[in-house]
Amino acid sequence: MHMEIFGISNFGLFFAAVLLLNATPGPDTAYIVGRSVAQGRAAGLMSAMGISAGCCVHAIASAVGLSAILAASATAFLFIKLAGGAYLVYLGIRMALARPGHAQENPATRDVRSRRTIFWQAMVTNVLNPKVILFFLAFIPQFVRADAGQKTTAFLFLGVVFALISMCWNSGTAMLAGTLARHAGRSPRVRLWLERTVGGAFVALGAKLALSRN
Repeated sequence: MHMEIFGISNFGLFFAAVLLLNATPGPDTAYIVGRSVAQGRAAGLMSAMGISAGCCVHAIASAVGLSAILAASATAFLFIKLAGGAYLVYLGIRMALARPGHAQENPATRDVRSRRTIFWQAMVTNVLNPKVILFFLAFIPQFVRADAGQKTTAFLFLGVVFALISMCWNSGTAMLAGTLARHAGRSPRVRLWLERTVGGAFVALGAKLALSRN
């Protein structure tokens, strides 16, 4: 199917640009690597799925114009930035203060609940990232022709492609980080301290996001 039917131009360039952007480390990568190191490959893969779901939310928001409204309103944008930073700090504190008893919990029960929670946390982290909002607002329109008759469809299509590429890249990152972490420490105590270290990194990342001027 030719991309011009959606009013999309330079699709090959878009595909290559998304690959390069995913290869550049950022908050999403840090979250996925952190979860993979602290809780294993399954947690990393759930994080990757949550991040991709967040990208789909941004794609829909861009298509209906919500991203433009948020970017145009200084108050709304500041709120999103502070909320995103506060949420990362909250997650980081929870991980840093994890109790040793948590690691001894029934594995089956813990894994089901934990993976579901990790998915939603990753999604919310991505949705509340103001840099992602601006990226979708500034990047995707460059590949939609001004005379396109189906601009909303074009936005959604490109957003889904972005999410799929991100999912593939992030899944590979999660598998690699989780595999390396498995060999680094198998004992509950080592994993506990890995989780606390990652929690501290989340707190620093959230503070940086909330206090950034741009």
